[in-house]
Amino acid sequence: MVHTILTHPGGAHKDDLLAVCVLIAKYGAPVVRREPTPEELDDPKVAIIDVGGVHDPSRMDFDHHHFPREHPPTCALSLVLEHLGLYEDALHFCDWLEPAEWFDSRGPTKTAKWLGVPRKAISQLNSPIDITVLRRFAQRTELAAGDPLYEFMRFVGEDLLEYLRVARERIDFAAKHVARWHIAHGDQVIEAVFLPRTDPPAKEPSNAVGNYIRAEGLGDTIAAIVYPDRRGEGYGIGRYEDHPQLDFSRVEDQPDVHFAHKSGFMCKTSATDHERLRALIVKAWTPRGTN
Repeated sequence: MVHTILTHPGGAHKDDLLAVCVLIAKYGAPVVRREPTPEELDDPKVAIIDVGGVHDPSRMDFDHHHFPREHPPTCALSLVLEHLGLYEDALHFCDWLEPAEWFDSRGPTKTAKWLGVPRKAISQLNSPIDITVLRRFAQRTELAAGDPLYEFMRFVGEDLLEYLRVARERIDFAAKHVARWHIAHGDQVIEAVFLPRTDPPAKEPSNAVGNYIRAEGLGDTIAAIVYPDRRGEGYGIGRYEDHPQLDFSRVEDQPDVHFAHKSGFMCKTSATDHERLRALIVKAWTPRGTN
């Protein structure tokens, strides 16, 4: 078991702070901020984050600064998540992770260019929460259980690990039950993912389907999701990632549709027959080239 978490002194960045948060949640060990000794680099009971010039998970050393210039963008948090078997899920479900990797390894100017935004946008997205936590962490040389900052960092790590655990749980659940629908409509095919009603029921069924689609890399093909309505016996139907050809406000006058959002992103229906559910998707569909 890890008995000490060690990271560099001086200025703190989001990647090393979050990596420490995750390890606090995992091991509950105290934190020290200084340069590691050679003995500590060899000791797997000392987790060394973002310092030391070594990446060796078997010794709990997680530094990326010695990687070559052409190495894909990465950061200390990436290395820790990879060690815990969580990196791929985090990359799918934490949209902030890849920008954090770019920022830490390429700097703000290249990160802004990669994102396709002005350089100023990087600082415009800074939060006072980020600034305060990083500043307070940078000022400390030691942290241990009971300290308010330590406990806050534990919360952050626990919530991140729990979020990834639940996301994976939902993906695995959906993978066992979903069906791909290929709905012919004129010369087009509407792709949808259907999650049937199950026993026990899915928790947050629309999120489960969405997570499954992202994990399977189907985002470029799926237009609609169909999932059990948690408030009734029927189903919810939604457009996936705001697909531009679906507008469910077009089905609000249907007798079995009891709710259709005015913005058109979803509807609720008492229908349970698969053909009827497919028909509602077709009715909500706007063919290419039409307004």
